[in-house]
Amino acid sequence: MSGCCGPTAVELEPSRQAAQPGDLPIVVIGAGPVGLAAAAHLAERGLDFVVLEAGEQAGASVARWSHVRVFSPWKYDIDAAARRLLEAGGWNAPDAEWLPTGAELIDDYLAPLAELFGDRVRTGAKVSAISRLGYDRVRTAGREQAPFLIRLADGGELHARAVIDASGTYATPSVLGASGLPAHGEADAGELVDHALPDVLGADRDRYAGKHVLVVGAGHSAATTLLALAQLEDTPITWAIRAGSAARAYGGGEADALPARGALGTRLHAHVTSGRIRLITGFFTHALERDVEQVRVISRDPSGAEQSVSADRIVAATGYRPDHTIAGELRLDLDPILGSTRALAPLIDPNAHSCGTVPAHGAAELAHPEDGYYAIGVKSYGRAPTFLLATGYEQARSVVAALAGDWEAARDVRLDLPETGVCSSGLAEAQEQRVGLATGISGGLLGTPLPLATAGASQGGCCG
Repeated sequence: MSGCCGPTAVELEPSRQAAQPGDLPIVVIGAGPVGLAAAAHLAERGLDFVVLEAGEQAGASVARWSHVRVFSPWKYDIDAAARRLLEAGGWNAPDAEWLPTGAELIDDYLAPLAELFGDRVRTGAKVSAISRLGYDRVRTAGREQAPFLIRLADGGELHARAVIDASGTYATPSVLGASGLPAHGEADAGELVDHALPDVLGADRDRYAGKHVLVVGAGHSAATTLLALAQLEDTPITWAIRAGSAARAYGGGEADALPARGALGTRLHAHVTSGRIRLITGFFTHALERDVEQVRVISRDPSGAEQSVSADRIVAATGYRPDHTIAGELRLDLDPILGSTRALAPLIDPNAHSCGTVPAHGAAELAHPEDGYYAIGVKSYGRAPTFLLATGYEQARSVVAALAGDWEAARDVRLDLPETGVCSSGLAEAQEQRVGLATGISGGLLGTPLPLATAGASQGGCCG
């Protein structure tokens, strides 16, 4: 099947593959929003490519939070090159002002886009490692002329002229332990711990209804889950955060630039004030002790003071982190704090930036010493929870331009966002008044780094 953009890239036996990288396809890892955006830009520039998706469908990570509605309207969720290719094939774009669920993002955008590329998108193709053919990380002479070697989990291998890693972070959630290390006993209690955004009111309802649920984390994903749990009768809820106050989690209320986000905090505050949700502050998860079908979670703060709570289930809404293991034999220049590139780190540092204040950036900031390898999307942000889909799309455009040798376009990075970023969108409240949110929850996924868009994903970011 040729798809929209010429013959499908074919995996060859190593002995038959071309010796020169320029004769090989560019491999994109991940068929989420940003990975498929990269594919769209590659298609427009006539560059051969293949997309490797670990899941069984395009947007596999998005499908895991399909019940959640995002904070960004469609006009920020569709890549420009993808839109042009889709519209050329007769596709009609969704309402630009609508806030899609994860399911809508797949059905109305990602699935049609992947179908357009035909067999160039390979599902069930999990990448286990990336290297240079015949070169480990130490060897230098002739390195840049060697093709990339991509090894799959099933033992198959491909060669590529370049690699765009848009695999996100959704598969690597952060641990419950407050110091960044797994809490003692965390692995033993694993089957009672879920990560951010379970479908509390839908597919996962029976796992939570009537159970005492502990939610750990102070972001929008935690708030979304707490509000869903509050709709289940006879379901005790405890919310544990490290901070001494939940004021930051409550946000600006009616003054919030994004009404849905403000409503999220306002409703959460009301449930805490009424006692429907029990809030524990200063909670530093240190250990988990499982007792058959319950788990006791013990906090030990920096002074050594302890407190504990017992629950039937735990939702760990503690964020995500990048996993660079597959690139262990490549030469990466990673910031020691965030895990992004060193050049990108000061632009996305969550101590200084929100999602709306991160400046436009592209290939120059995403480049590694390993020429031809780029991580884009939420994975490029490392642990920073400030990622936006629109930002990932601009990354994809810039990186593809660089790989095409168009450095003028690669350096001309721009973001067409409202004055304060997507976070200032005032559309959520109006939409909720029009039809109500499908899940009965105001708000959405993008309060933590998920594969949105995610990232995860990917995935994620604070708003879109």
